[in-house]
Amino acid sequence: MSKPIDAIKKLRDYTGLSVIECKKALEQADYDFDKAVEILKERGIKIAEKKADKTTGEGLIGSYIHSNGKIGVMVEVACESDFVARTDDFKELVKNICLQIAAASPEYIRIEDIPENLVEEKKKEYGNIEDFYKEKVLLCQNFIKDESMTIEQYIKSKIAKLGENIKVRRFTRYQLGE
Repeated sequence: MSKPIDAIKKLRDYTGLSVIECKKALEQADYDFDKAVEILKERGIKIAEKKADKTTGEGLIGSYIHSNGKIGVMVEVACESDFVARTDDFKELVKNICLQIAAASPEYIRIEDIPENLVEEKKKEYGNIEDFYKEKVLLCQNFIKDESMTIEQYIKSKIAKLGENIKVRRFTRYQLGE
């Protein structure tokens, strides 16, 4: 009996989700840890899609100054409630988004933010517009702390965990000499 309990604890530690959610996923996956993680990811995406239209009137403004003092970032990340905005998970998300912006230097938050005429220009320049998106659109970039997921997937995982819609509203990245 302790083996299923250990598996639930391990999955809960790995995902941060509730014991009930972890238990259901493990049971559905016949206690295969990797399958259970995939099940939880799929559920997280569905939850994030359901939350997409919820109003995000709260949140945090995060900042980061690189240790050499030559790069600085400010970002506004919104959520539905002040309660979630004050959680350590949300604060960690904001910090990680700041680090991502400092390291990867995106120019846009989402694909829809790019002017149409620029998209046509970049198609010619890059050949494959997806390469441009991965380089310059925050939500399309690989997460610097886990290359197996994009920033959008990382945010969706936090939406699933925190149970609220989360959006990056705006950011500014400063680099000395630019």
